[in-house]
Amino acid sequence: MPQISLNSPVGAITVFAFEDQIVALDWGFVDEIESTPVLEEAKKQLTAYFEGKLTSFDLPLAPDGTDFQKTVWQAMCKIPMGKTATYKELATMAGSPKAFQSVGTACGLNPIPIIIPCHRVLASGDKPGGYSGQGGLETKRTLLKIEGVDLPLPNDQGDLPL
Repeated sequence: MPQISLNSPVGAITVFAFEDQIVALDWGFVDEIESTPVLEEAKKQLTAYFEGKLTSFDLPLAPDGTDFQKTVWQAMCKIPMGKTATYKELATMAGSPKAFQSVGTACGLNPIPIIIPCHRVLASGDKPGGYSGQGGLETKRTLLKIEGVDLPLPNDQGDLPL
């Protein structure tokens, strides 16, 4: 499978393609890199994103998942850079307002993080929620900070400061 790696503020990442569509993004480098035009474009857009120069990704995506997950990921892509939504709001955007727990699961299974912006999804009360990518919440905070959103740090009890 063609892939390309790059360094980023959240560590090394590798983007994978199949038939000229982005299918996955994962942390770490791969030894053998076979690039394609869509991967070169993904690298260009990700580099611009990390430099704070990109306002939205424009890449052909083909994430593998259930119909519900794909609906959630499509809705997630509608959250603008610099904005956030709660799991409940995302569930409503996806047409299943009571399925916010399933939305959380879909976020955790997102195969193309950063480009499909699961880092923009927060728990109720603007609490950070989780992040399944390498570095966990610190990575989520870094990605949001690149977009101009500062997430408060939790105190020792795991709650947000007042």
